Amino acid sequence: MSSETSNYSQTRNATPSQFPRISRPVELLRSSYDVVVIGSGYGGGIAASRMARGRQSVCLLERGHEKWPGEYPVSLADAAKEFHVSGSFAPNDSKGVYVEGGSPTGLYHLVVGEGQNAFVGNGLGGTSLLNANIFLEMDDGVKEMAMWPKELRDKSTWDKYYSRAKKMLEPEPYPADYPEIPKLTLLQKQAELLGQTKNFYRPPQTTRFVDGPNSTGVEMNATTLTGQDATGINDGSKSSTLVNYLSDAWNWGAEMFCGCEVRHIENHPTGEGYIVYFAWHGSRRGQFKDNIYKDLMWVHAKKFVFLGAGSLGTTEILLRSKNMGLSISDSIGHNMSGNGDILAFGYNTDFSSNSMGNPAPSPTNPVGPCITGVIDCRDQENPLNGFVIEEGTVPKALAPLFQFMLESLPGSIAPTGRSTIEKIKSVFARLGSQLIGPYYSKGSIEKTQIYLIMSHDSRSEHAQYLNALLAKATAAVGGTFVQSPFYAALGQQEITVHAIGGARMSNDGTGLSGATNHLGGVFKGHGSDVHEGLIVCDGALVPGALGVNPFATISALAERSIELLAKQRSISIDFDTKNGVLDLFGRPAFPVLDDHTIEPAQSRTSRATINRTNGVEFSEVMSGFIHVAESVPEDFEVAAKIAQSKGEVANCFLSVKTYNTTELTHDPTNTGLLTGTFSHSALHGPFMIHRGSLQLFSVDSQQSDTNDLVYKFSMLNPSGEVLHFQGYKIINNEVTFSPSALWNATTTLYVTITRLVPTGTAVVGRGILHIRLSDFLSEVKTLQTNGGTTLSRIISAWSFASFFARNSLKHFLAPLNPLSYPTPTYSDFINVTPIAATYTLTATDGVHSQLYQYNPDQKYVASGKPVQTILFIPGASVDHQIFALPTIPRNAIDYFTAAGYRCYVVVHRVGKNIAALKGYTSFDARLDVRAAFEQIHAVQNSDHGAEPSKIYVISHCIGALALGMGLLSGSIKKDWIKGITTSQVFLTPKFSGQNVAKVYAPIRLTTLWSLFANSSWFDTRSSSESSLFQRAVDQILRLYPVWIRGGRREFCSSSVCHRGSLIFGRLWCHENLNEATHRQLDRFLGGISMRCLQHLEDMGQETIARLLRHQLLRRIW
Repeated sequence: MSSETSNYSQTRNATPSQFPRISRPVELLRSSYDVVVIGSGYGGGIAASRMARGRQSVCLLERGHEKWPGEYPVSLADAAKEFHVSGSFAPNDSKGVYVEGGSPTGLYHLVVGEGQNAFVGNGLGGTSLLNANIFLEMDDGVKEMAMWPKELRDKSTWDKYYSRAKKMLEPEPYPADYPEIPKLTLLQKQAELLGQTKNFYRPPQTTRFVDGPNSTGVEMNATTLTGQDATGINDGSKSSTLVNYLSDAWNWGAEMFCGCEVRHIENHPTGEGYIVYFAWHGSRRGQFKDNIYKDLMWVHAKKFVFLGAGSLGTTEILLRSKNMGLSISDSIGHNMSGNGDILAFGYNTDFSSNSMGNPAPSPTNPVGPCITGVIDCRDQENPLNGFVIEEGTVPKALAPLFQFMLESLPGSIAPTGRSTIEKIKSVFARLGSQLIGPYYSKGSIEKTQIYLIMSHDSRSEHAQYLNALLAKATAAVGGTFVQSPFYAALGQQEITVHAIGGARMSNDGTGLSGATNHLGGVFKGHGSDVHEGLIVCDGALVPGALGVNPFATISALAERSIELLAKQRSISIDFDTKNGVLDLFGRPAFPVLDDHTIEPAQSRTSRATINRTNGVEFSEVMSGFIHVAESVPEDFEVAAKIAQSKGEVANCFLSVKTYNTTELTHDPTNTGLLTGTFSHSALHGPFMIHRGSLQLFSVDSQQSDTNDLVYKFSMLNPSGEVLHFQGYKIINNEVTFSPSALWNATTTLYVTITRLVPTGTAVVGRGILHIRLSDFLSEVKTLQTNGGTTLSRIISAWSFASFFARNSLKHFLAPLNPLSYPTPTYSDFINVTPIAATYTLTATDGVHSQLYQYNPDQKYVASGKPVQTILFIPGASVDHQIFALPTIPRNAIDYFTAAGYRCYVVVHRVGKNIAALKGYTSFDARLDVRAAFEQIHAVQNSDHGAEPSKIYVISHCIGALALGMGLLSGSIKKDWIKGITTSQVFLTPKFSGQNVAKVYAPIRLTTLWSLFANSSWFDTRSSSESSLFQRAVDQILRLYPVWIRGGRREFCSSSVCHRGSLIFGRLWCHENLNEATHRQLDRFLGGISMRCLQHLEDMGQETIARLLRHQLLRRIW
């Protein structure tokens, strides 16, 4: 015994990774299974085990969580966290008031009602985790009652299935060679005093009394006799369904998911089985109170749905399903029973009972299992008069409140005829418990017997008789009889731990007298037709009180129904193959489903468990408008406005889970796993989202200084339609110094929905989703860490929070970021357009420049169509790459060569050319343009031996000025030109406001630069090794506005971008520059001489003066 006490202590100090987990994360849920089992008590556990052994793919959904010995609460504070209360609170026959509180997935669920209350368990194993383990069959009189279907009224029908359940559950009485149990001894004494000695015995129970593997192969411990059954046994001796039927189901391939509260069931749209809708409570999704029960998840059951959620849970699901349109008999929800349960107390008797649960009891004075003895009074002429009396325990969590409750309840019956000495002893016993505590060996609490009665319902006189009998038994041992707090304080209400019925079996095979047939099939209405494959398999089937602990009968019913249903579907259940000793930390021995579809996600979860890495999880709700049509605008804003006008509302309820915070914050390709739902008013949903991805702050390759939060997932609706969702939250430097802009960026998702078609991908919808402020506040409450130790989780939380803040502040405080300087390496040159030929030009003044030739696409040439020629003339400080940009998928040269043009690009003396250092101007560059024409003519003459053809010209900025000056000066003949397209300027330079300010400044920029830099050259490239003056210029330019648009400034950290904007003014809009281009601007942008720049300033000043004179003359005229 002492070794078991030590084992308890070690278990309580265990870390989560030391406990098995046979349930799976919901992230690994598949969309479809052969069988879906709802609930995991005796009925649900049996259904899962037998169907898995029948080689069916099985999904089990459980509302509560998985807990193994060592994880059950002991203290009141811990137990309170697992408490849930709901129902209509109606004390003293008052009008009921609906109450709801606590954790909806809590282990302990008190359901209050008008006249009847119930206590049930939520967890993987259902109420079997908390029951008293007593395995008693119905007596023959109850078996033969007319409430049963005719198929079950023959008592021999039951024997096979009781035996099968016994074989699995292995019940046995409290051993004679085990330590004496005071409460058992006291109950035996009370039986003698009541004249019921012949009816007293030790009932079989599913508590383990020896170490070793059970029938399923799960290693079990012998009981340490803690009496903690009602809150969960931590010593590993309780044979709940978790360690038998469910572990067996796991080993045979069943997949179990916790935190899944089934809400309703509907027929599958194609008629193949059913859709089971459930609210998933994982990732703290319950913080979104408006969404948790509205945006439901679902799973498809192709053959069977087994309802094993307990009498209350199953009945509620079926009633809700009926309200949602599923045709069901009107008998559903009627004739429920509390199984005649009565709870009462024999307070402060003359004998020790030692009924207070103790997680580590003394080996010489153990508490015992919750129930060890029974006074069985069921052998009655009228079976409805039968009942059993059993003793019980109170768990340690309630011990501090127990005495106060007993002494505060009204209606207690004190013993009479007590001597003065006996009365004094009683008083001192009370005082001892009050002062020393409930475990004081001579105190009133240690001498209190707990009574549990199971009988039959709906007869108040019988209930009064039973209470009187308990009062007599209590008085016989010198105690005060105290009824349950529900009976005493709430107006003779009852509390049951054995709620049964609600979907009772019909005794005539039709829906007129019950909700289900003899196999648990749910009637479609009042006739005999049932929903094929929709089966109730738990206590909801039982048509009336049994007068005894019901789980043996529930197990037998489930074993029978499932065997017969399997035969109807030609499913062969393997009852014979033994598991051997199970390794619950390993993998199932007989998996049904191939894991390849979920292998990546499963691998991530497995690695996290094995390595005990820390991750982060949270949930979020986004809502907005998405326009769905055959032709959808490309502009997100336009699409969203159209959707809003049409009422096309969309809602997305997602949970994000990461498994390694270190990888997430250091590896930009690492993603979080997305699970949830998507709904849209114009699409047939709801859509389930399985194993999507969220990439946080990925670098946007299409836009400079931009990070995206990228959502990608496929989604499936109940009809089998698959759509693909891609969304972006775009965070860039437009949020600089603007909290409102940062909020909008981090809460706005630009969405595109597509589907696969034979020709590729078709856009289904486009629009925008937002996170509302109220939903954001809920989202913050869902943030939590998982895995590892407490300290490592704290570190993980800090790491994630700082990662998110750092990446957001990078844009919010963009001007304060470290400057980005040119690097010597090239990267992301994704499209290097091949150069056909390079010519060195020599102008008439002897200056050299370059001409690059790009040939037309060979397919075009082969077509025999004529080839045209284009000459490109770039601006200042750039070269041929400005038209053949290698960092974008398709540049200008690609476009024109594909269209059949032979393209030439001249890099003149004021471009990105070594000659530019000598201070040439755009007027000088006209000579290079002339030389380019002449070289092209020479090539044409050489290739074709004919007169050169005219050339089309595309010129930009200073290149356009050079072309214009060449035409005006006669250096370039107009007969050479077929046509001209020019950009930015041509013959009349017009300056932006910034550049006008530079021109009319008291001291020109060129003068200041020559003075302070002591140089006639301005280079857009600098480095951290540049001179102090150059580095100072870079720091000053941090706040230089690249472009003012709508009151917003564009900022970046590129020193090249700052310098280019200073010298030339606005060159680009950042949203039009992809990341690779912006990062490598130094590859494409060079410098300019002060002489060339001054020439530009002079031209601009003269242009402005002419415009002013022209406007003045117009006004005078």
